[in-house]
Amino acid sequence: GGQPRNVQPFSDEDASIETMSHCSGFSDPASFTEDGPEVDEEATQEDLEYKLKGFIDLTLDKSAKTRQAALESLKNAFSSKILYEFIMERRMTLTDSIERCIKKGKSDEQCAAAGLACLLCVQMGSGIESEEIFKTLGPVLKKIVCDGTASIQARQACATCLGICCFIVTDDITELYSTMECLENIFMKAYQRDRDTNGVSSTHNTVLHISALLAWTLLLTICPMNEVKKKIEMHLHKLPSLLSCDDLNMRIAAGETLALLFELARETDADFFYEDMDLLTEKLRALATDGNKHRAKVDKRKQRSVFRDVLRAVEERDFPTEMVKFGPERMYIDCWVKKQTYETFKEILGSGMQYHLQSNDFLRNVFELGPPVMLDAATLKTMKISRFERHLYNSAAFKARTKARSKCRDKRADVGEFF
Repeated sequence: GGQPRNVQPFSDEDASIETMSHCSGFSDPASFTEDGPEVDEEATQEDLEYKLKGFIDLTLDKSAKTRQAALESLKNAFSSKILYEFIMERRMTLTDSIERCIKKGKSDEQCAAAGLACLLCVQMGSGIESEEIFKTLGPVLKKIVCDGTASIQARQACATCLGICCFIVTDDITELYSTMECLENIFMKAYQRDRDTNGVSSTHNTVLHISALLAWTLLLTICPMNEVKKKIEMHLHKLPSLLSCDDLNMRIAAGETLALLFELARETDADFFYEDMDLLTEKLRALATDGNKHRAKVDKRKQRSVFRDVLRAVEERDFPTEMVKFGPERMYIDCWVKKQTYETFKEILGSGMQYHLQSNDFLRNVFELGPPVMLDAATLKTMKISRFERHLYNSAAFKARTKARSKCRDKRADVGEFF
């Protein structure tokens, strides 16, 4: 055996090329070319695994920059391809590397390691192996989340990771409650600040409070109903205070959490009654029609859109159903619980979300999609639209759109006939 050759670059661009190119054919039917050369899938898989082994080794490098780049490369691979067997053989090595990077690394490295921990659990799904990973990483994540001397970005990433990993792996109800309490202790500080001032002032801690609140909300969706009732009684009267926060993302997180709490409350009790309903709907309506000039237009548009839906949920018990397409399949998001879960995993998986919805057994179980739909290359080819047909369709759509816009923009359309 000769010396192993050095594994080269870790830039995001390189990592995405290395990993995404191998799985694009699975996630997008249009990527199959009719006359392209056949790819040796076994050789490609071996090449990918060789590179990933190199990245795992480099998570122990002396250079912080090298370790972080290796973590990012692994994140790109785990989000864009199912690597269950490869990870299963190396799960303890990966867990040790992540633990070391979170404990000893600086802010950026800790964030990358926490993100990789999320993806490791997403890949492994729920099971004994994942529980072992969480038993090792859970205490480390909690320690960073509660450590006031750690960077806000690292605490934020660890709070998100703690919520997602607990959601995936834990069957232990006491561990679930313990994790929720840890997250609760973080975002409840936003309530305390509200009692001291006339409004929630935006500080550098706000991003941490938002992540803790969203992670806690995700865990609430898998709690037993008696625990859900306790949490609703504890938080439903306090959450509206966060709607006055200067930070747009905090207002949105608080609004969406309120909508989800009302949805759960009405599931547990059809006759659920909220005492301050008039005051709450007045606040929500003000946010749904906010026209303050000191706010950016993009922020106002986003806020109005979200709070129109929140107001409908609270006032009319209504939810605007959304459809998500992935490959030949469709998934309907028809409640706030499903929306919250989908948005959380989409944030972690990014562009790999569609691929994982098609192929990841754990995610398909979460969203009740059944076993993965197996499609051979011939079926995928028949689904593909030819380049000429796509060109004709786009041309027709462009002409129709231009014609409609021209009619609206034509000044003569607004002028009456005087002659």
